[in-house]
Amino acid sequence: MKILIASDLHWPTLNGVATFSRNLAQGLAARGHEVLVIAPSQTGKKYEEIDGDYLIKRTQAITFPFYQKFRISVTPQLEVRSIIDNFKPDVVHIQMLMWIGQATMSYARKKHIPVVSTSHAMPENLMDNITSIEAITTPINYALRDFGRRFHSKADCITTPTESAIRMFGKHSEKISKPIEVVSNGIDLKRFKPGEAPKALYKRYDIPQDKLIVSYIGRLDTEKHLFVLLKAFALVKAVYDAHLVIVGSGTELENLISLSHELDITSSVSFTGRVSDKDLEYLHRIGQMYCIPSPAELQSIATLEAMASGQPIVAVDAGALSELCHDGENGYLFPLDDFEAMAKGIDKILSDTTLREKFSQESLAIAATHDLDHTLEQFEAIYRRVIKSKADELAQLD
Repeated sequence: MKILIASDLHWPTLNGVATFSRNLAQGLAARGHEVLVIAPSQTGKKYEEIDGDYLIKRTQAITFPFYQKFRISVTPQLEVRSIIDNFKPDVVHIQMLMWIGQATMSYARKKHIPVVSTSHAMPENLMDNITSIEAITTPINYALRDFGRRFHSKADCITTPTESAIRMFGKHSEKISKPIEVVSNGIDLKRFKPGEAPKALYKRYDIPQDKLIVSYIGRLDTEKHLFVLLKAFALVKAVYDAHLVIVGSGTELENLISLSHELDITSSVSFTGRVSDKDLEYLHRIGQMYCIPSPAELQSIATLEAMASGQPIVAVDAGALSELCHDGENGYLFPLDDFEAMAKGIDKILSDTTLREKFSQESLAIAATHDLDHTLEQFEAIYRRVIKSKADELAQLD
C-alpha cells in the first residue's frame, strides 16, 4: 500500500504523537509499504529527508512560542495538496488535528481518498503550558474537545490508543457518528527489554551504581506534574539511600532544578536532559522502578517502554495510566498530586525485593500485549478495510 501519514508533530520532536508517528512510519516501511510523512520543517523552509526506509516531506514552518518552541506549519494547504497529488496515496492516516492535519483531511476528502484519524492529543497538554490564559483554560479545553469530535468525525475510521482516551471525549463522544477503535500505540519489544546498562552510561549521566534508583523518562512540562515526584522522592530519601534519575527536557526543567534545591535533594537527583535513542533504551533498564505523576496521558509510550524493560510502576490514577499500571499487580496507583501516597508506593517497592520481582514480571506480561508488530498488523487491516469501503462507496455513485 501507499500510505501517507500526516503529523503536525514528528521526529525529532519528542512527545507521544511524534514517537508514535515515527514508529508507525518505520514499521510500515519495514513491512514493505511505501510510506510518506508530511511534517513541519525544522529549519523553516520546506525540504525532504529520508528517515530509514521512508520519506518525510517537510512543509514551511514557524516556531510556536507558547509550547516547547515546536515548529508548526500554519498555512500548509498548497504544499499538502501538491504532496498528495504527486504521491497518490491509497490511504491517509492523520495523527493530529492541527494545520497539517486539517489541510490533509480537507484535501483527502475532496479527492475521495480514505482517511484514518487517530486521536492522540489532550487539550491539557497544550493549555496547561500557556500560563497567560490560565483563567480561561477550562472553557477552551471544552471547546477544543468539541472541535476534536467534529474533526475526527470526518474520517472513515477513528482510532485511539486506549479505552480511557474514548472517555476523554466526554459528552462529545456521544455525538461522534462512527465507532472508535482502540489500537495501542505499541512499542518495539526488540528494543525495550530487560538487561544490563553499560557502566559508561552511569558515568555519562552522573548516576551512582551503589544506590537504589527511582526513574522518570519523558517530557519535563507543566502538565506532567513532576513537582509531585520530587516531593515524593524527598520523603523517600529521608528513609533510603536512593537516587532519582529524571530523563528528558522541557519547559519545567529550571523550575524542577530549583525545587530540588528547596527540598535539599539536589545531590540525589540527576537531570540527564535529552538523550540518544540507544541511551534511552539503557536508561529504562536501570534502577528499581519507573514513576509517572502526569495526569495528562492518553496512553504513555514511556511507561510502556519502562514496563517492557521490566520495571515496576508507580503512577497517578488519572488519564489512561490505570490501563498500564494495575494497582497491586505490577505497581501502585496514587491519587492526583498526592505526593505522600506516591512516596508510600515507592517505599513499598524499594523495601521488598520479592514484590519488586513479582511486579517486574507482571509489567513484562502486560507490555507483551502492546507489541508494535501487533499494532502494525491492526492498522494494516484497518487500511485495507477503509480502502475497500471507499472503493465500494465510489462504485455505487458511478
